[in-house]
Amino acid sequence: MAPLELEVAAAARLLAEATDVTLLGHVNPDADALGSALALGLALHRLGKTVRVSFSTPDRAPDALVALDTEQLLVPPSQVPESPPVLVAMDTGSLARLGWLGERVPKIIAAGGQVVVIDHHASNTRYGTHHIVDDRAESTTVLVLRLLDEMGITPDPDIARCLYAGLVTDTSSFRRARPHTHELAARLLAAGVDAEATARPLMDNHPFAWLGMLSTVLGGARLEPDGARGFGLVHAAVRLRDVAGLRSEDVDSVVDVVRSTAEAEVAVVFKEIGDQEWSLSMRAVGRVNVGAAAQALGGGGHRLAAGCTMRGALDEVLDEVRAALNAAPLL
Repeated sequence: MAPLELEVAAAARLLAEATDVTLLGHVNPDADALGSALALGLALHRLGKTVRVSFSTPDRAPDALVALDTEQLLVPPSQVPESPPVLVAMDTGSLARLGWLGERVPKIIAAGGQVVVIDHHASNTRYGTHHIVDDRAESTTVLVLRLLDEMGITPDPDIARCLYAGLVTDTSSFRRARPHTHELAARLLAAGVDAEATARPLMDNHPFAWLGMLSTVLGGARLEPDGARGFGLVHAAVRLRDVAGLRSEDVDSVVDVVRSTAEAEVAVVFKEIGDQEWSLSMRAVGRVNVGAAAQALGGGGHRLAAGCTMRGALDEVLDEVRAALNAAPLL
Protein backbone atom coordinates (compact mmCIF):
# COMPACT_ATOMS: atom_id res chain seq x y z
CA MET A 1 0.00 0.00 0.00
CA ALA A 2 1.41 3.36 -0.98
CA PRO A 3 2.24 5.82 1.81
CA LEU A 4 -0.33 8.54 2.38
CA GLU A 5 1.97 11.22 0.96
CA LEU A 6 2.19 9.36 -2.34
CA GLU A 7 -1.56 8.84 -2.46
CA VAL A 8 -2.18 12.55 -1.86
CA ALA A 9 0.29 13.49 -4.59
CA ALA A 10 -1.25 11.02 -7.06
CA ALA A 11 -4.78 12.23 -6.36
CA ALA A 12 -3.67 15.84 -6.72
CA ARG A 13 -2.25 15.12 -10.16
CA LEU A 14 -5.36 13.24 -11.21
CA LEU A 15 -7.72 16.03 -10.14
CA ALA A 16 -5.51 18.74 -11.64
CA GLU A 17 -5.74 17.01 -15.02
CA ALA A 18 -9.43 16.09 -14.80
CA THR A 19 -12.07 18.14 -16.60
CA ASP A 20 -15.17 16.46 -15.13
CA VAL A 21 -15.40 15.36 -11.48
CA THR A 22 -18.30 13.84 -9.53
CA LEU A 23 -18.14 13.92 -5.74
CA LEU A 24 -20.34 11.73 -3.53
CA GLY A 25 -21.08 11.77 0.17
CA HIS A 26 -22.54 8.89 2.14
CA VAL A 27 -26.26 8.35 2.63
CA ASN A 28 -27.82 10.79 5.11
CA PRO A 29 -24.79 13.04 4.66
CA ASP A 30 -23.43 14.98 7.60
CA ALA A 31 -21.29 18.10 7.74
CA ASP A 32 -18.06 16.18 7.23
CA ALA A 33 -19.31 14.28 4.17
CA LEU A 34 -20.87 17.24 2.38
CA GLY A 35 -18.40 19.77 3.77
CA SER A 36 -15.59 17.70 2.27
CA ALA A 37 -17.35 17.24 -1.06
CA LEU A 38 -18.36 20.88 -1.38
CA ALA A 39 -14.95 22.20 -0.32
CA LEU A 40 -13.13 20.14 -2.93
CA GLY A 41 -15.92 20.71 -5.44
CA LEU A 42 -15.74 24.47 -5.02
CA ALA A 43 -11.96 24.40 -5.47
CA LEU A 44 -12.26 22.37 -8.67
CA HIS A 45 -15.11 24.57 -9.90
CA ARG A 46 -12.90 27.62 -9.40
CA LEU A 47 -10.40 25.94 -11.76
CA GLY A 48 -13.04 25.74 -14.48
CA LYS A 49 -13.85 22.04 -14.19
CA THR A 50 -17.32 20.52 -14.51
CA VAL A 51 -18.29 19.51 -10.96
CA ARG A 52 -21.32 17.88 -9.39
CA VAL A 53 -21.91 16.82 -5.78
CA SER A 54 -24.55 14.29 -4.77
CA PHE A 55 -25.59 11.40 -2.48
CA SER A 56 -28.10 8.56 -2.71
CA THR A 57 -30.60 9.42 0.02
CA PRO A 58 -32.54 11.32 1.32
CA ASP A 59 -34.01 13.57 -1.36
CA ARG A 60 -32.50 16.72 0.13
CA ALA A 61 -29.62 17.57 2.42
CA PRO A 62 -30.24 19.43 5.69
CA ASP A 63 -30.74 23.16 5.16
CA ALA A 64 -27.62 24.02 7.13
CA LEU A 65 -25.55 21.95 4.71
CA VAL A 66 -27.31 23.23 1.59
CA ALA A 67 -26.29 26.71 2.74
CA LEU A 68 -22.65 25.69 2.24
CA ASP A 69 -23.32 25.14 -1.47
CA THR A 70 -22.62 28.67 -2.71
CA GLU A 71 -22.21 27.60 -6.36
CA GLN A 72 -25.19 25.21 -6.63
CA LEU A 73 -23.00 22.17 -7.13
CA LEU A 74 -25.47 19.82 -5.43
CA VAL A 75 -27.50 17.73 -7.87
CA PRO A 76 -30.03 14.92 -7.32
CA PRO A 77 -28.65 11.39 -7.79
CA SER A 78 -30.64 11.07 -11.02
CA GLN A 79 -28.23 13.61 -12.53
CA VAL A 80 -25.10 11.64 -11.61
CA PRO A 81 -23.58 10.09 -14.77
CA GLU A 82 -23.62 6.30 -15.04
CA SER A 83 -19.84 6.20 -15.54
CA PRO A 84 -18.14 9.49 -14.68
CA PRO A 85 -14.44 9.65 -15.63
CA VAL A 86 -13.43 10.69 -12.10
CA LEU A 87 -15.47 9.91 -9.00
CA VAL A 88 -14.52 11.04 -5.50
CA ALA A 89 -16.15 9.30 -2.52
CA MET A 90 -16.09 11.36 0.66
CA ASP A 91 -16.18 10.23 4.30
CA THR A 92 -17.47 6.82 3.20
CA GLY A 93 -15.89 3.67 4.57
CA SER A 94 -17.56 1.18 2.26
CA LEU A 95 -19.58 0.92 -0.94
CA ALA A 96 -22.68 0.17 1.12
CA ARG A 97 -22.46 3.62 2.72
CA LEU A 98 -22.82 5.19 -0.73
CA GLY A 99 -26.28 3.64 -1.05
CA TRP A 100 -27.44 2.59 -4.48
CA LEU A 101 -24.92 4.91 -6.15
CA GLY A 102 -22.22 2.67 -4.75
CA GLU A 103 -23.26 -0.06 -7.15
CA ARG A 104 -21.70 2.00 -9.95
CA VAL A 105 -18.19 2.07 -8.51
CA PRO A 106 -17.03 -1.38 -9.71
CA LYS A 107 -18.46 -0.62 -13.16
CA ILE A 108 -16.63 2.72 -13.28
CA ILE A 109 -13.33 1.06 -12.39
CA ALA A 110 -13.94 -1.75 -14.91
CA ALA A 111 -14.51 0.87 -17.61
CA GLY A 112 -11.19 2.56 -16.84
CA GLY A 113 -12.56 5.36 -14.68
CA GLN A 114 -10.80 6.64 -11.57
CA VAL A 115 -12.30 6.47 -8.08
CA VAL A 116 -10.67 8.52 -5.31
CA VAL A 117 -11.64 7.59 -1.76
CA ILE A 118 -11.04 10.29 0.87
CA ASP A 119 -11.94 9.12 4.35
CA HIS A 120 -10.89 8.93 7.99
CA HIS A 121 -12.71 5.76 9.10
CA ALA A 122 -10.57 2.92 10.42
CA SER A 123 -13.04 0.48 8.85
CA ASN A 124 -12.50 1.80 5.30
CA THR A 125 -12.44 -1.09 2.81
CA ARG A 126 -10.36 0.77 0.17
CA TYR A 127 -12.72 0.19 -2.70
CA GLY A 128 -11.33 2.78 -5.15
CA THR A 129 -8.30 3.26 -7.36
CA HIS A 130 -6.76 5.97 -5.15
CA HIS A 131 -7.08 6.14 -1.37
CA ILE A 132 -6.45 9.11 0.90
CA VAL A 133 -7.42 7.27 4.06
CA ASP A 134 -6.10 8.14 7.50
CA ASP A 135 -8.02 7.16 10.64
CA ARG A 136 -5.86 9.53 12.68
CA ALA A 137 -7.39 12.53 10.90
CA GLU A 138 -10.01 14.30 12.97
CA SER A 139 -12.31 14.67 9.97
CA THR A 140 -12.36 14.01 6.26
CA THR A 141 -12.19 17.77 5.73
CA VAL A 142 -8.69 17.67 7.28
CA LEU A 143 -7.63 15.33 4.49
CA VAL A 144 -9.26 17.53 1.86
CA LEU A 145 -7.29 20.50 3.15
CA ARG A 146 -4.12 18.44 2.84
CA LEU A 147 -5.06 17.63 -0.76
CA LEU A 148 -5.78 21.28 -1.54
CA ASP A 149 -2.37 22.20 -0.15
CA GLU A 150 -0.76 19.62 -2.42
CA MET A 151 -2.62 21.18 -5.37
CA GLY A 152 -1.43 24.65 -4.41
CA ILE A 153 -4.98 25.89 -3.72
CA THR A 154 -5.50 28.39 -0.91
CA PRO A 155 -9.00 28.07 0.59
CA ASP A 156 -11.18 31.13 0.08
CA PRO A 157 -13.90 31.94 2.68
CA ASP A 158 -16.51 29.64 1.06
CA ILE A 159 -14.13 26.69 0.84
CA ALA A 160 -12.84 27.33 4.37
CA ARG A 161 -16.42 27.39 5.70
CA CYS A 162 -17.09 23.94 4.26
CA LEU A 163 -13.88 22.59 5.77
CA TYR A 164 -14.64 24.13 9.16
CA ALA A 165 -18.13 22.61 9.16
CA GLY A 166 -16.70 19.10 9.01
CA LEU A 167 -13.96 19.84 11.51
CA VAL A 168 -16.13 21.42 14.21
CA THR A 169 -18.81 18.73 14.04
CA ASP A 170 -16.56 15.67 13.88
CA THR A 171 -14.53 16.86 16.86
CA SER A 172 -17.66 17.66 18.92
CA SER A 173 -16.78 21.35 18.99
CA PHE A 174 -13.08 20.53 19.42
CA ARG A 175 -13.56 18.43 22.54
CA ARG A 176 -11.73 15.64 20.68
CA ALA A 177 -8.87 17.68 19.31
CA ARG A 178 -5.10 17.79 19.29
CA PRO A 179 -2.99 20.95 19.23
CA HIS A 180 -2.70 20.57 15.45
CA THR A 181 -6.50 20.53 15.19
CA HIS A 182 -6.71 23.98 16.71
CA GLU A 183 -3.98 25.18 14.37
CA LEU A 184 -6.07 24.01 11.42
CA ALA A 185 -9.15 25.72 12.86
CA ALA A 186 -7.18 28.94 13.32
CA ARG A 187 -6.07 28.75 9.71
CA LEU A 188 -9.68 28.39 8.52
CA LEU A 189 -10.85 31.24 10.75
CA ALA A 190 -8.09 33.42 9.31
CA ALA A 191 -9.39 32.55 5.85
CA GLY A 192 -12.70 34.20 6.69
CA VAL A 193 -14.87 31.69 8.56
CA ASP A 194 -17.40 33.06 11.04
CA ALA A 195 -17.27 30.29 13.66
CA GLU A 196 -20.59 31.06 15.37
CA ALA A 197 -22.53 31.57 12.14
CA THR A 198 -21.15 28.31 10.74
CA ALA A 199 -21.48 26.07 13.80
CA ARG A 200 -24.80 27.14 15.27
CA PRO A 201 -27.05 26.02 12.36
CA LEU A 202 -25.21 22.70 12.28
CA MET A 203 -25.28 21.87 15.99
CA ASP A 204 -27.53 24.14 18.05
CA ASN A 205 -30.60 24.93 16.01
CA HIS A 206 -33.76 22.85 16.44
CA PRO A 207 -37.50 23.51 16.03
CA PHE A 208 -39.69 23.68 19.13
CA ALA A 209 -41.14 20.23 18.32
CA TRP A 210 -37.68 18.79 18.96
CA LEU A 211 -38.15 19.42 22.67
CA GLY A 212 -41.28 17.27 22.76
CA MET A 213 -39.57 14.46 20.86
CA LEU A 214 -36.57 14.67 23.14
CA SER A 215 -38.79 14.50 26.23
CA THR A 216 -40.49 11.35 24.96
CA VAL A 217 -37.26 9.64 23.95
CA LEU A 218 -35.33 10.49 27.10
CA GLY A 219 -38.27 9.33 29.21
CA GLY A 220 -37.71 5.86 27.78
CA ALA A 221 -33.92 5.81 28.13
CA ARG A 222 -32.42 2.98 30.13
CA LEU A 223 -29.14 2.69 32.02
CA GLU A 224 -27.35 -0.66 32.34
CA PRO A 225 -24.47 -0.12 34.78
CA ASP A 226 -22.93 -3.52 34.00
CA GLY A 227 -23.21 -3.15 30.24
CA ALA A 228 -20.40 -2.42 27.78
CA ARG A 229 -17.87 -4.65 29.54
CA GLY A 230 -18.89 -3.32 32.92
CA PHE A 231 -18.26 0.33 32.11
CA GLY A 232 -21.92 1.20 31.69
CA LEU A 233 -24.37 1.36 28.78
CA VAL A 234 -27.17 3.85 28.27
CA HIS A 235 -29.62 3.46 25.40
CA ALA A 236 -32.77 5.04 24.02
CA ALA A 237 -35.07 4.50 21.06
CA VAL A 238 -36.49 7.10 18.69
CA ARG A 239 -39.74 5.83 17.16
CA LEU A 240 -41.10 7.03 13.83
CA ARG A 241 -44.22 8.25 15.58
CA ASP A 242 -42.07 10.58 17.69
CA VAL A 243 -40.36 12.38 14.81
CA ALA A 244 -43.18 13.53 12.56
CA GLY A 245 -42.25 16.88 11.03
CA LEU A 246 -38.68 16.80 12.33
CA ARG A 247 -35.54 16.82 10.22
CA SER A 248 -32.99 14.02 10.09
CA GLU A 249 -30.44 16.25 11.80
CA ASP A 250 -32.86 16.78 14.69
CA VAL A 251 -33.11 13.03 15.19
CA ASP A 252 -29.37 12.50 14.80
CA SER A 253 -28.68 14.99 17.58
CA VAL A 254 -30.35 12.81 20.22
CA VAL A 255 -27.23 10.72 20.76
CA ASP A 256 -25.29 13.82 21.82
CA VAL A 257 -27.76 14.28 24.68
CA VAL A 258 -27.86 10.61 25.69
CA ARG A 259 -24.06 10.35 25.65
CA SER A 260 -23.82 12.94 28.42
CA THR A 261 -24.89 10.28 30.97
CA ALA A 262 -22.11 10.27 33.56
CA GLU A 263 -22.62 6.63 34.60
CA ALA A 264 -22.22 5.18 31.12
CA GLU A 265 -19.13 4.64 28.99
CA VAL A 266 -21.23 3.84 25.92
CA ALA A 267 -24.41 5.45 24.58
CA VAL A 268 -26.54 3.88 21.86
CA VAL A 269 -29.55 5.44 20.16
CA PHE A 270 -31.84 3.23 18.08
CA LYS A 271 -33.56 5.27 15.36
CA GLU A 272 -36.55 3.53 13.78
CA ILE A 273 -36.39 3.91 10.00
CA GLY A 274 -38.88 1.26 8.91
CA ASP A 275 -40.78 -1.82 9.98
CA GLN A 276 -38.37 -3.52 12.39
CA GLU A 277 -35.48 -1.59 10.85
CA TRP A 278 -33.14 0.53 12.95
CA SER A 279 -30.30 2.93 12.36
CA LEU A 280 -27.93 2.88 15.34
CA SER A 281 -25.68 5.65 16.59
CA MET A 282 -23.01 4.53 19.07
CA ARG A 283 -20.73 6.74 21.15
CA ALA A 284 -18.03 5.95 23.72
CA VAL A 285 -16.21 8.12 26.21
CA GLY A 286 -12.78 6.55 25.78
CA ARG A 287 -12.49 2.94 26.92
CA VAL A 288 -14.65 0.74 24.66
CA ASN A 289 -14.04 0.54 20.90
CA VAL A 290 -17.56 1.03 19.54
CA GLY A 291 -16.15 1.09 16.01
CA ALA A 292 -15.23 -2.59 16.37
CA ALA A 293 -18.67 -3.35 17.82
CA ALA A 294 -20.40 -1.58 14.95
CA GLN A 295 -18.25 -3.41 12.42
CA ALA A 296 -19.22 -6.73 13.99
CA LEU A 297 -22.84 -5.73 13.50
CA GLY A 298 -22.34 -4.90 9.82
CA GLY A 299 -21.54 -1.21 10.17
CA GLY A 300 -18.42 0.76 10.94
CA GLY A 301 -17.00 4.05 12.07
CA HIS A 302 -14.45 5.35 14.52
CA ARG A 303 -13.25 3.98 17.83
CA LEU A 304 -15.42 6.41 19.79
CA ALA A 305 -18.23 7.09 17.31
CA ALA A 306 -19.79 4.52 15.00
CA GLY A 307 -23.05 3.18 13.68
CA CYS A 308 -24.85 0.47 11.76
CA THR A 309 -28.24 -0.56 10.43
CA MET A 310 -30.03 -3.58 11.87
CA ARG A 311 -33.31 -5.43 11.41
CA GLY A 312 -35.50 -7.14 13.97
CA ALA A 313 -37.58 -6.48 17.05
CA LEU A 314 -36.00 -3.85 19.26
CA ASP A 315 -35.36 -6.27 22.15
CA GLU A 316 -33.61 -8.70 19.80
CA VAL A 317 -31.48 -5.97 18.24
CA LEU A 318 -30.60 -4.66 21.70
CA ASP A 319 -29.41 -8.12 22.75
CA GLU A 320 -27.11 -8.26 19.71
CA VAL A 321 -25.73 -4.83 20.53
CA ARG A 322 -25.09 -5.83 24.14
CA ALA A 323 -23.16 -8.89 22.97
CA ALA A 324 -21.12 -6.89 20.45
CA LEU A 325 -20.20 -4.27 23.03
CA ASN A 326 -19.20 -6.90 25.57
CA ALA A 327 -16.93 -8.46 22.96
CA ALA A 328 -15.48 -5.15 21.75
CA PRO A 329 -11.79 -4.47 22.49
CA LEU A 330 -10.78 -1.89 25.04
CA LEU A 331 -8.85 1.21 24.08
